[in-house]
This record gives sequence, C-alpha cells and structure tokens, in this order.
Amino acid sequence: MADEHSPLESEIRRLIAIAGPMPLAEYMRLCLTHPQYGYYMNRDPLGAGGDFITSPEISQMFGELIGLWMAAVWRQMDEPQDVRVVELGPGRGTLMHDALRAAKVVAAFANAIVVHLVEVSPALQQVQERRLEHLGVAVSWYRTLEEVPNGPSIVVANEFIDALPVRQAVKGNDGWHERVVDVAPEGHLCIATARDSLPVFETSMPRALRDAPLGAIYEWRTDDFALELGRRMRKDGAALIIDYGHERSGLGDTLQAVAEHSFADPLRVPGRADLTAHVDFEALAQCAESMGARIYGPIRQRDLFLRLGIEQRAAALKASAPQKAADIEIALSRLLAGGARGMGELFKAIAIAAPELGSLPGFEPPS
Repeated sequence: MADEHSPLESEIRRLIAIAGPMPLAEYMRLCLTHPQYGYYMNRDPLGAGGDFITSPEISQMFGELIGLWMAAVWRQMDEPQDVRVVELGPGRGTLMHDALRAAKVVAAFANAIVVHLVEVSPALQQVQERRLEHLGVAVSWYRTLEEVPNGPSIVVANEFIDALPVRQAVKGNDGWHERVVDVAPEGHLCIATARDSLPVFETSMPRALRDAPLGAIYEWRTDDFALELGRRMRKDGAALIIDYGHERSGLGDTLQAVAEHSFADPLRVPGRADLTAHVDFEALAQCAESMGARIYGPIRQRDLFLRLGIEQRAAALKASAPQKAADIEIALSRLLAGGARGMGELFKAIAIAAPELGSLPGFEPPS
C-alpha cells in the first residue's frame, strides 16, 4: 500500500507506472535532489548526529592546508585582484571556513577573494551562511557550476563528484543493457535490466574494457561536469578535487547507500539515505584534458597532505594546545590512514589547471 512507502518512494513508483522502468541515474538524482523529498534538500546529513563525517569535519588541518594551497596557486596565477574561490558541495561550510581563515596569512590573497558556493540544498545553504557570515568575505550561491561567472578561478571539491548520478550497464548476449529501477512482482523496488540494448555502446567504452565477460557491469557518469570544469580551468585557474574512487576505469557496481554511519540498501526508503558511487578518475581526467586543461595526479590523499605539511601543522597545533594533543593525533591518523578502507588510501586527489601554471603544490614528487 502507498502509505507504507516513504513519500519519495511513492513518487518513484508513480513515475515508473507512467513511463516504465527508471534509469539508475534518474533514481539516484531523485533520491538526492528531489525538491521536496531529496536526501540533501531538507536536512544536514553531516557529523556525529547525521549519517556520515567528511574530512573537513574530522580536523581543521584539512581546510587550513587547502587554504594555503589556494594562496600558493593564486601566486602562480600572477595574483589576480578578483579571484573566484569556488567550492562545489560545501557541506556545512567547514572546509571553506578553515581555508579562508588560514589564507589570511597571505593578506593580498585574502583581499582578492570572492567566494562562490555551488549548493543545491536550501538547508545546507543556511548552515553555510551562518558558518561564514563573520569572516567578512563576499559569498554568492549557485545551483550549478555553469552559473558561476567566468574569470580567474580556484575551485575546490571534496566528496562532491561521488554524489553525481551514475549510470550502469550490464553485458548481455546481444550487447550492453542499461540497469534500471523497477517494481518487482513481489512489490518491492528492484534493479532490473532494460529490454533493449544500448546502440553502439561498446565503442564509447574504454578500449581495455570492451572484451568484458557476460554479466559484467560498467559504470559511468555523463561528461558534462568534467567538460565544463576543463573548459574553465584551461583559461585561467586551477581545481583541486578530492574524492574516493579508482585511478583507472574498470568494471563493477560501486553504488552504495549510507544512513546513520552504516551501509544501507540503496533501494530501501528512497530519500532517507545518502547515495554515492566511486569516482572514475581516469575518465574525469580524460574529459577535462580534452578541453585543453592540464591534469595533475591522481595521487593518494595521504601523499597530498604529507607534501603540503600536515605533520608539521599537527605538531604546531599540539604545541599550542597540549590538552588536545591526543585528539589531534587521532585526526591526523584518520586523514592519512592506509589500507583498503583508510581515508588516506581510498581518497584520491586530482588537480585540473591552466597549462601555463606549471607544477602545482602537493603534486610534485618528493625530492
């Protein structure tokens, strides 16, 4: 019965009844950004009281080092007097708050900044406004990167791309078929396979994956975001993207749901869990590079922050606040942790920049 479902599930079932099975990317988009019932639209999902914790919430060191990274890049850009500092998916505004505070050590850069935040959630925008209002920096909000004015820009995105809708196809005897969300005969939502195969799909795949076995799943995002980022950065700017994913394009289903700090079923209670999928850094880099931008990385988050001096920053914080030394050390360990699930290993960093900028901070191999 309809009243047994979440409001968004009832809407999804209605749409499937009208138009047939729903592409997985459309399901993911509705779950996250439906105007009324989308996961991000009416709540603050971050922190211990939410569903997950991001790196900026773990330690101020994360945002501080990014702020100093931005200041160094600004100098390489010949110090434009009106530089757009853009953050995609700013969460609670914690990263930007810490970055701007650290950037004040380079007064000329701090004075040149105009902040542009790309945020779809009215609830999170309110949190960001409160977080940043006392810093004395002009801030504007937009729903998409395309809406941000062109010009000299430094873009930062932490755990943003993983939440962009992902498409999936499965290889069958007659070609690749898109994976869709449907209503099973038993009445619950399920993952199904579109009846018709995707025309000439295999020619658009990475060459190394075209001989995939039957039943293999290929996952991809549309190129729009990467192409737009590459177009902007090739002219005058640099972008730093930190997210979890794989360095090389591959096969497999990485869609996952998280609620209350635990993994959940992506099809259960739509709109009440965070949905993400791994970032394909190779595909991202190729799209941006095709627009004329230069690519740095990807490298492990651990390597980036070690090169940016996170251990020295941790030592300084412990010296200034000895009573917090244990907490600072725990945070440092979390950000640098290795292993398959460790943040320092799982999360990667990639930079996309104008070719004339040369080597970027943190992406130079250690001497």
